[in-house]
Amino acid sequence: MTHGDHTALLSLFDRELREGARPDGPGVRVERTGDVVRQVAGAQGWNGVLWAALDEAAADAAIAEQIAHYTGLGLDFEWKLYGHDRPADLGQRLRAAGFRPEPEETLMVGEIATLSLEAEPPEGVSVAPVTDPRGVDLVADVHEKAFGADSAWLRDELLARLSADPDTVVAVVAMAGDEPVSAARMELVPGTRFAGLWGGGTVEGWRGRGIYRALVAHRAHAAAARGYRYLQVDASSQSRPILERLGFTPLTTTTPYVYTP
Repeated sequence: MTHGDHTALLSLFDRELREGARPDGPGVRVERTGDVVRQVAGAQGWNGVLWAALDEAAADAAIAEQIAHYTGLGLDFEWKLYGHDRPADLGQRLRAAGFRPEPEETLMVGEIATLSLEAEPPEGVSVAPVTDPRGVDLVADVHEKAFGADSAWLRDELLARLSADPDTVVAVVAMAGDEPVSAARMELVPGTRFAGLWGGGTVEGWRGRGIYRALVAHRAHAAAARGYRYLQVDASSQSRPILERLGFTPLTTTTPYVYTP
């Protein structure tokens, strides 16, 4: 990818998914206030700042305004900071205001038509779409085992979206016989060229066998069939090498800054 292509793709990502963000589920609202775009989803959803166009003179006041807004609602929230955001010291300003940075990830994007999507699951493992509460329970079970985290929020979110907005989410689970061993989801944003890959996790003991690649390929085919051009993912250090081999390109970094009242 040339420098010009990289810049244009990053600008398109910002314009379609951040500045032009849509609510990511039922009952969620996206608010535009001044030079900040934020989402409010309540206690069970994702709350946070998606995009901001700030300079050094306005940054601290904007940060204080968001703290006051979410604190007034009784909500924790996240400021999703990207490596190219301005001002350059925005991360330092967020820390000074009481935000806690979580591990940095890499924003990676792949043009579906150019990706290597021949990956198949290993012998004895099948990939199935998730369309009902039983499938959602399997995804939640994998999430808890793979990440060691509570999955109640994921169960609630998937059930709500599959019921109210089924065209905005694709969830899949990999099964070894009757055992769920890996799962992932894809969030679709109608009216944009991007589909987002999220939550890919594999149960310990099944890692390193190509299941993650197979789930990426499955979702990529589903996105292409729905007319999307690009896949985007916030990649950890473990998934980045796999995605690079499939043809994804790093665009920038992203760091969640979390504020707890």
